[in-house]
Amino acid sequence: MIKTTLRLAFVCVALFLVGISYGQEVQIELGPDEIGLNETFTIKVTLSNDKIKSYDQFPEIQGFQKQGISQSSSMNIINGQMSSSNSIIQYYKPSRKGQFTLGNFSIQINGESYSSPGKRITVTDATSSQNPGGNVFDPFAEFFGRPAEEPEFIELDDDAFFSVSVDKEEVFAGEGFTVNIAFYMSEQNQAPFTWHEPGKQLDTILKKIKPTNAWEENFNITNIEPSVVDINGKKWNKYKVYEATFFPFSEGNIEIPRVPWEMIKYRVAKNPSFFGANRQEDFKTFFSTSKTIKVKPLPPHPLKNEVAVGIYQLRENISTLEAETGEGVNYNFGISGVGNINSIAAPKRLPGANLNTFDPNVRQQINRGYGRVSGIKEFNYFITLNEAGDYQLRDYFYWIYFDPIRAVYDTLRPEAKIIVSGESKINQALSGQRLGGIYDRIGTESNQFSNEQYKYYFTAAINLLLLGAVVLLAVLIIRKK
Repeated sequence: MIKTTLRLAFVCVALFLVGISYGQEVQIELGPDEIGLNETFTIKVTLSNDKIKSYDQFPEIQGFQKQGISQSSSMNIINGQMSSSNSIIQYYKPSRKGQFTLGNFSIQINGESYSSPGKRITVTDATSSQNPGGNVFDPFAEFFGRPAEEPEFIELDDDAFFSVSVDKEEVFAGEGFTVNIAFYMSEQNQAPFTWHEPGKQLDTILKKIKPTNAWEENFNITNIEPSVVDINGKKWNKYKVYEATFFPFSEGNIEIPRVPWEMIKYRVAKNPSFFGANRQEDFKTFFSTSKTIKVKPLPPHPLKNEVAVGIYQLRENISTLEAETGEGVNYNFGISGVGNINSIAAPKRLPGANLNTFDPNVRQQINRGYGRVSGIKEFNYFITLNEAGDYQLRDYFYWIYFDPIRAVYDTLRPEAKIIVSGESKINQALSGQRLGGIYDRIGTESNQFSNEQYKYYFTAAINLLLLGAVVLLAVLIIRKK
């Protein structure tokens, strides 16, 4: 029994060691020591028995420019054992002749770091036979009876563009305009594209285009999803990366400059092979067009610098339309519409007897979508009425705003009317109020008349002292003369 257990353990250990021997291996191959000015230098990373799921940026080489990345894969079956390899090749084009040094570097493959000592590279005059593809080859070319040859990559014409667009080119101060940043590809586009650091590029662009004198309502796009749009009768896939509405504080011009957007564009093999590299990574930069938004001042008005700008309606709600004197009523003055909801101030309160209110509770909801900012802001009042009668709330509340579509100032007034019945509660309301000031001392001060005779003697003494001082001053002046 013991011998059987030991044999089983030995077999398991042997299988484990064999598994390790066929595990993941990474090999970094550097290009030749000497190349011509019209040739390319390569760094090739080969991963055995596993797929390349992620990899780090390849190092920069002084005097060289990165030309793109290609990938290849191969498979071998020897004595029934299958092995595979996957390779990534980074191409470098020399910019001038001379001697250059590729220092030691590390690169992460599938989350693990692998290092290379680097080498010294000599760039000579251009050679007669250029090798544009580097060291890329088809590993199964000879197996299928044809000579190994370098793949030739070609660039396909693309049908795409990058845009920074605005929905309005002229607005009033306080009126919103929406900015869209998107990449467009037509449905007939054949050129393969991939995103290149979209978050980093977007941060750089926003630093250039965001106006400093405007309130921003960001639509918070987290995923880049395509949507089909029609432009001049042609279908396009729109990839929106940013959308926001800006509300300028003052008049003037807002300039949005021309900005770049870089995409990874692959060049494809002219004669693709089954196992070889069929596309090569390259970059293409697209540019947007500049925009100018004219911000006009609001027309003259006493509240020009205080009113909200937008398209608004009144939504009011009241707990009851009939009440007893002294009874509390909840009244909600809601302002809904399209505009800068954050800038909506409380309605104006007209003075009036017998109707009392306190500072309102405020609630707001903002919706960002369909290229606009909308929502509602509610002011909830608690009202008490101390005298019987009919109360039209339009006589006590109003809210002024500017409508940019009609270019006029408008006023929202309530339509609710409260009918109050019962005995007058005015005296009770006064007795329940704290008058403050000297009235707070009534209960503690004495109600006895004070003796004011001492005031007469005090005044006479002061007058005598003043008279003596005048006489003394006159005597001193006469003696001096």
